[in-house]
Amino acid sequence: MYIRIASYLFILLAITACSGGDIREKGLVTEQAMVVTAHPLASDVGKAVLRRGGNAVDAAVAVQFALAVVYPDAGNIGGGGFLVLRQQDGSVDALDYREMAPAAAHRDMYLDAQGQVLTGLSFKGHLSTGVPGTVDGMVEAHARYGSLPWQDLLQPAVDLATRGFPLTEKEAEKLNEHREDFIRYSTTRPGFILKDRWREGDKLRLPELAQSLARIRDKGRAGFYEGPTADLLAAEMERGGGVMTKEDLKNYKSVWRQPITQQVGGIHVISMPPPSSGGIALIQLLAMAEAYPLKEWGWNTARYAHLLIEAERRVYADRATHLGDPDFYDVPVEELLDTAYIRSRRKGISLDRATDSEYVSAGMAAPVESHHTTHYSIVDPQGNAISVTTTLNSSFGSKVYVGGAGFLLNNEMDDFSAKPGYPNDYGLVGGEANAIAPGKRMLSSMAPTILEKEGELFMVVGSMGGSTIITTVFQIILNVTTHGMPMQGAINAGRFHHQWKPDWVLSEWGSLGFWDGLRLWLKGHKVLPKPGGIGRAAGILVLPDGRLEGGADPRGDDASAGF
Repeated sequence: MYIRIASYLFILLAITACSGGDIREKGLVTEQAMVVTAHPLASDVGKAVLRRGGNAVDAAVAVQFALAVVYPDAGNIGGGGFLVLRQQDGSVDALDYREMAPAAAHRDMYLDAQGQVLTGLSFKGHLSTGVPGTVDGMVEAHARYGSLPWQDLLQPAVDLATRGFPLTEKEAEKLNEHREDFIRYSTTRPGFILKDRWREGDKLRLPELAQSLARIRDKGRAGFYEGPTADLLAAEMERGGGVMTKEDLKNYKSVWRQPITQQVGGIHVISMPPPSSGGIALIQLLAMAEAYPLKEWGWNTARYAHLLIEAERRVYADRATHLGDPDFYDVPVEELLDTAYIRSRRKGISLDRATDSEYVSAGMAAPVESHHTTHYSIVDPQGNAISVTTTLNSSFGSKVYVGGAGFLLNNEMDDFSAKPGYPNDYGLVGGEANAIAPGKRMLSSMAPTILEKEGELFMVVGSMGGSTIITTVFQIILNVTTHGMPMQGAINAGRFHHQWKPDWVLSEWGSLGFWDGLRLWLKGHKVLPKPGGIGRAAGILVLPDGRLEGGADPRGDDASAGF
């Protein structure tokens, strides 16, 4: 007993030893336009597009392809993502360019003869890859909303890959960390391992990727899903024992969807619908929290953190049971967002004691995932806003480098339920709604979000972080709307996370004070440290005078740029 208490106090001291980022810090403030991304070079690319008269979608296209070069652990052309758009006139749209399961995929493809999950098969290597959607998504977005020529938006990425760019300290460390996986899971030698050890300031040139980007620049969708790039991708699959084919590439199609929208208190939420769980879960969390005097309780006090954790526990239980690809499964969206249903879920929360997750099943809906995602937020001079989350899933995805094409492939198949009730690599549990099927899109936690206040644009926000994305965005919104933090301070602020199962609270260093952490423990919460931080967010806040404040996450190399 005494050993257990001493061990917990040691963990508690470690969690609270370092203070979080400055919650009063203000970010870059601009008059007309703002771009916030995971890399300074990508932010500069987006800013330059807006300077030339491009709109938010133009800038998003240029940023997406620039990130594929300078931020290869999550920026991509071999992955997918989600996009939420709010135009100046208030009209909204959402684009699903999530990856899809290949035609040869099946629900038992990661099980052995006894029906047990083959650990790791869905997470690394050629079999872990879904059909990429990024290029098709960007083509679709530009065709519907773009204003500048497509070729002009691709050229900055082509130039960066051709000429090379200096590595940041963090990017050099990540390339070194994953070197052995690149060698093990790629059938040809990637450009990322041409040096034995990368250091900050080293220039990384990617000539094969430059050629692939040039084909996309010149031929649009056909430059990726057909022709030489498709041939190289299919050959890579054959060499590595994958199941994706050129026919899968040819058949891929992104989908325009109606955003999830709902008024919660004084803000109107516009977020991503299924197959992302982000929009539904975020609105449920905000609606549950709305009933309590959070401002009075204070930021990250024990009572405040306990309430948020209990809400998160219930929302992730719902996620595991009710959410999946709406083209394959009847997702009860209206029922899950029904105020009476949310109120019923809230009733089970005790303010005095943590609920054991074993006793929190998904609610009966009323009748009627990688931590290395990346997010970027953009507002253009006309007032159009775009929130985009894109990913390879885990850092550098499947670790499979497409020989001759120069890019990495995703490992998004891990976001399916390999077996209902069995957790994926991030501990997320899924059910029948998210079982593997040919052509199906895997469930996601990505939550690109735009907020309105009194009918006007108020905030653009989103995050990386796999299963922690939803709770990251949730806490950032509360930091601004409830606690009055500036955008940068709200993103700096320490975070914590609970996802129903496993039944513990992950906490950043310094996110909780010692006594508040102790009170949470006494309420029955298992609080564990999360080294490296939770999420990496990019936000833009419209200030009362109409200016824009950018929030770039200090947990990475993120940067704001604007004018």
